[in-house]
This record gives sequence, C-alpha cells and structure tokens, in this order.
Amino acid sequence: MTWTLSPALGWPVGCAIAIIMLTCAIGGIIIRVRTRGATDQSVSACVRRTLICLLVALAALTPSTVSSTTSKAVNATDIVIAIDTTSSMAVNDATYGSSETISRLAAAKHAVHDLTDAYPAASFSAVRFGASASLDVPLTPDTLAIDNWADSLNVESTAASSGSSLDTPLDKLLLTLKDIRQHHADDTIVLVLISDGEQTATATRRTYSSLRRYVTDALVVGAGSTAGGNIPADGLVDSANETWVTDPATGQPGVSKLSPDTLNTIADELSGKASCLTPRTRWPIHYPPLRNSGAPVSLRKPDNASPPVVWPIAIALCVLLAWELGAWIGLSRRLL
Repeated sequence: MTWTLSPALGWPVGCAIAIIMLTCAIGGIIIRVRTRGATDQSVSACVRRTLICLLVALAALTPSTVSSTTSKAVNATDIVIAIDTTSSMAVNDATYGSSETISRLAAAKHAVHDLTDAYPAASFSAVRFGASASLDVPLTPDTLAIDNWADSLNVESTAASSGSSLDTPLDKLLLTLKDIRQHHADDTIVLVLISDGEQTATATRRTYSSLRRYVTDALVVGAGSTAGGNIPADGLVDSANETWVTDPATGQPGVSKLSPDTLNTIADELSGKASCLTPRTRWPIHYPPLRNSGAPVSLRKPDNASPPVVWPIAIALCVLLAWELGAWIGLSRRLL
C-alpha cells in the first residue's frame, strides 16, 4: 500500500485552499513572533491555530491510499437462433448429414439439436419468422427448452403468407440482441440464422448491418437446394397427400430454390460466415467454429483504487476546534 494525494474538490480548488491555509499558518507564526511582548496570545493558542490551518490544508489535498484490486467478469457464449418458417421451408429438397432428402425445416431442426449438443454450456434464445417475427424463447441456459421449441416449429400457412421477406426478423432481432448486450456486456454473442434465402416480396430487403454492433459472430445457414422443389399448398411438412402452391404467372406448381447469393450477402452484412446444409454437413464439424466452446471464461481486470483517508484529520480538527472554543469561552468570561 502506498500513499498519494487526490483532492476531492479537484486539484485547482484543493491547491487554492491549501495555499490559503498555509499562508494563514505562516502568517500567524510571524505575527506571534513579532508581537509576543504586546499580545496576550499564548504559545498554546498559536500552536493550536497553526495546526488547525495545516490540517485544513492537508484535508483539502485529500491524502489517499493506493491499492491494487482485480475485478472478475464472466465471459459466456449467448447464441440467438432465428429460423425461417415461411411456406417455402416445407419444400422437401434439403439434406443434413446424409443423402436422404428431408424438408428444409426438418433440416433446420436437426441443426438446432446438434447445435445445443455442441455447446451445452452456452445460453440460447430463439426467434421464428415468417409473415411476422416472434421471440419464442428468451435467453436461457436450458438447452432442452430450445430443443423442444425446435421440435414444435411448423411452417406458416400459405394463406397467411404474402411473400417471403428476409428482413422480417430484423426489428425483433435488434431488440433481442441489444437487450442481451446491455445485460451481458462481457459475453460472446452469436447469431445463427437458418433460411432458404428466398426473397419473393416486392419491397426492397433492409440490410442486417444494424445488428453488427451487438454480435461477436454470425453464421447464416442455408437449407434446401439450388435445384429447388415444389411448395406444399397445405403447409404441412412431409405430408403424404401433397398439393402444390401454383405460380400465378405460369399456372404450374411454383418452384422454390435455395439462394446462396442472398445468404452470402446477409453474412457479409453481419461480418459473419455463410454455410449450406449438405449430405456431408453436420454441426459443428463442417461449420465455421464459434469463438469459444460456450463454456464461461473468467476475465480478470486490474484496477487501482484510491480510497481517501480523511477521518484521522477530521478527528484531530474536531479536538482542536473544541479546544479553541473552550479557550474562547474562558477568555470571554475573564473579560466580563
């Protein structure tokens, strides 16, 4: 432990008060020496008043102790999963870890299960989006809740769809990621977006770059194939009795195709990476790795604290001022 001066009122004010008090102390001594034969001021009174001035000067400079401390922060991984549930996610042209063809949404569900298995110590949040977006699972360390959420997902009805728009989840994700960053400033925040990248709405898609300030990593995952497939009209995934959504321009069943270019563009906007589900792809072997395993990491931050030590000065001042008051009262009575 070392000592330092750290004026509570700031250096300019503290130094000004200290100089005035030092001047008063020195001036009192000089006056006492020059007038000792013509004054009734005692030596003890001169010493007492000099000490009062010196203590006030010292208090203005605020003596403090310097002690080194170490604060501890926990850096954990928070993963926000956003899954596209538009009607095109029911197309049966996706693969996941094998050559078997499954629906795009089914492949997304498998990816979520493997993701929670790969990062059991992370916390997760879940968002679904179609015609609108909703935060279904707030941030939680309960991976079972995320798995159950994924299993419960269904594509929205084609009757409710007005065209796919990939910027639908932007506002919900912005609020979710901002809230996580505010409450977990030291955490690694990862956004995982799973979609087929299809944009059929006529409005221009908004950029995802507004999310970049809140995320540490981002991974945009494509489900489906560039060859595409027909969209089930009933919106049921893997339905046995399938009828198809008709393309009004041709009168034939519409074909929905995976759009790697769109997914790559979104990944660039997030300063993240893009990957597509393939027969040889399972989480996390062929995916770009996240920045840590999801386990909390302790971060120690050095900090130099300078607590002021003024209580001894305050006690000494109280004693001297009480002495001065008593002497003044005694002198007043003698003069009556």
